Amino acid sequence: MNTDARMTNPAIVIPEAMPAILGVIRAARKGGVPESVLELAHLRASQINGCSYCVVGGIASARKNGESDERLHAVAAWREAPYFTGAERAALELSECVTRLADRGVVPDDVWNAAAAHFDERQLASLVLWIGLTNFFNRVNATTRQPAGATW
Repeated sequence: MNTDARMTNPAIVIPEAMPAILGVIRAARKGGVPESVLELAHLRASQINGCSYCVVGGIASARKNGESDERLHAVAAWREAPYFTGAERAALELSECVTRLADRGVVPDDVWNAAAAHFDERQLASLVLWIGLTNFFNRVNATTRQPAGATW
């Protein structure tokens, strides 16, 4: 498989997009969800979408923020791994369902209610925005074949 980028990242080609993207990132981070939970949700969505750029970048970012290799290696199998809290599990499942909307059409009530049991409305808004941003980045990066480890 060719691992060369098809083009420069679209957010660089159209630099006017970058302030808006960065603004949503900053806003989502102000929702009161621990950075570690956001990192896990990002990594899981990126794994599902096969975005190597975001998987590698997400792991590097999570490590930089103190996440253990043991937990990072287990994200793909989080249901069977003992390393995650109830809140982290709820965020991981929400991330999976939002990312796989085409499979079900909606996020099931039980998944939403599990997340709502751990996160208040502002935090849920943060998670939904964060997962949506992750899926946005995954689609941009996978479509344009941005290589893992590259920097913009």
